[in-house]
Order: sequence, then structure tokens, then C-alpha cells
Amino acid sequence: MGEYRERKLLSCGPCARVPGERHRRRFGLASLAQEVLEATGPDGSMPSWRYVLLAVIGAVGGTIGAAATYSTYIRFTDEQILAQGWRIACGVDVFCCVALARLIFRRRSAVSVVVLMAVVSDIIALVIVSRQPFVATADPAAGGLVVLAIAVSYVFYRLGVHSMWPYLLTAGPMAWAGCYWSGLHPALALLPIVPFFPRAPRPLDDLRVDRHEHTRFAHFEAVFAYPLQAVAFLFGLANAGVLLRGADTGTWAVLTASLVGRPVGILVTGLIGEALGVVPTRFIRWPDLIVIALIASVGLGFALFLSTTVFPDGPLLAETKLGAIATLVGAAVAFGAARILRVGRFARTTDV
Repeated sequence: MGEYRERKLLSCGPCARVPGERHRRRFGLASLAQEVLEATGPDGSMPSWRYVLLAVIGAVGGTIGAAATYSTYIRFTDEQILAQGWRIACGVDVFCCVALARLIFRRRSAVSVVVLMAVVSDIIALVIVSRQPFVATADPAAGGLVVLAIAVSYVFYRLGVHSMWPYLLTAGPMAWAGCYWSGLHPALALLPIVPFFPRAPRPLDDLRVDRHEHTRFAHFEAVFAYPLQAVAFLFGLANAGVLLRGADTGTWAVLTASLVGRPVGILVTGLIGEALGVVPTRFIRWPDLIVIALIASVGLGFALFLSTTVFPDGPLLAETKLGAIATLVGAAVAFGAARILRVGRFARTTDV
């Protein structure tokens, strides 16, 4: 069986290239990073560092849990040809998680934690799927370009430049070249300069751009909101066509890693955080954290993207993509858990 699967992999064509996906990830991640910075700054919806730390350690723990569960599953099934697919389990679909969190929690602080946790998880995943171990092999000149981009952005910031275009057109290409040259995924290119973009406080549980402060042409998320939706539509057309049959080891490995490994990793780091006194238990109770962990199990779109970067076109890609789509089951599990635990919209009046 293993030899047959290996012959199938060797007969596959080159990796599928997704129209516009590199640009969608580059600008989409930068837009989310901008919103996170606005929410975690003064007058934002997450002024307490405990919320931020909970989301960050939860993202790290969830990623470790998902990767470890995937690798363990593959080891027990003796399908080593799928071993590199653990990277796929690291992805979290931010927008699905936001929609589900708002459906369950409405506009509580838990929604902000879910958003930040998903964004940090995807940043970690992009670093993991970068084309080479950049720390060991990066050219010093590549790091110099990133530092120069940060310096230019800082000068613009100190000069009071209120439009994001000078940052994007001047520092942006330098940051992109530095990241690409060092082996980092291009989707991470704008992150070093995003902290200097013009921004205004916002609630992180509401990602709309129709508020007065965020509709100006100078704001990054306002300019790219609709173009990103158009490119996301093209991404869906290119990747949503997955045969809903042929589930195999890769499918169950991705699904198990997402539905079991990630929530367990988040909860374990939550225990560690509580022991260290960094979990804001006054606002995020353990039932809330359990539901948050289950919400973060949905990989869907981002896991689909990661699968195309790990496997070439063929049966291995097909079965792991099917596993990525199957992580939507996590939404039903999270909704059921919220109902059972009386969390969010299901909470009794005396529990809120």
C-alpha cells in the first residue's frame, strides 16, 4: 500500500498555482494585523495584556497540539509519505472563526481572543511553510532590507504621514524583497511595517470598515477590503472543487489534528497560563475557553491554502484538502458545546 501511494505521488504534476492567492494572503494578513494592532492599542477592545497573552499562548499551544497529533496519527498508520502534511493542520480559518465566535458570543471579549488567536496561528503556519529554514540560511542583506523598510516606515511615522500609500509603495517593496530573499513566505512581507500604518481604535469583535474612522482612503483595511473579497472569490473558485469521496489517511489525520490536537493544545496552555496568573478568568471562564478552543479547530480556507503548498496535485493533495474541508465539523461541535456549557448566547441571565 505504501509503495502504491508513493508511485501515485511521483506521478503527480507540479504544485497547483492559485490565481491571486499570494496577493490575497499578503494583503489579507496585513489587513488583519492592522485591525489587531488597533484593537490592542489604547482605547481598543483588548487593552489588557492578559487577553493578548492568552491568545498568543493559545495559538502556540494549539499549533503544537495539532502538529503533534497529526504526526502521531501518521506514525501509527505507517503512512510516512504523508508525514510532511503536519503543516496543513497548523492553519486556522480566521473569517470562519470570527463568524462562529460572533454567532456564539456576539460581541464579548471572547470574540477578540478568537480573532487574535487565529491570526497568530496563521502567522506561525506561514513561517512554517516558508520555502527554507530562513534563520540558518538567510543572507544578511535580506535582513538589511527588512530593517531598512522598518526604518523608512518609522521616519514616515515620525513625520506624521497619515496616508498608508507612502508606507506601502516605498517600504513595502523593500520588506517584500527582504522576506522573499530570506525564504519567508511573501504573505508575511508587510507585517514588519504594519505597526507604523495610520490607525484608529476599534473593537476587534467587529471587522467592518463602515465606521467613520476606518472609511478614509488613508486606512489600509478600507482601501483593500473589497479587492480582497474579489481575490478571495477567485481563490474559492480555484480551490473549492474537491471531490467529496476518496477519504483516506491524510483526510483523517488532518481532521483529527484539527478537532482533537488543536483544542487540547489550547486548553493545556490555558492551564499553564492560569497557573502563571495570565488568564483573565474574570471575563474568560473555562467554559468560554473550551468553546474558543473548539472554534479554533476550523481550518477550512487557510488549511486548503496550506495543503497546496505542501503536496503537489494528486491523490495526497486531494485527501488532505478533503480533510481541510471536513474541519467545518468543528463549527457544529463548538456550537453544541456552547449550548451544553451554556456559553454566550445560551448562557442564563444569572451566568452572564
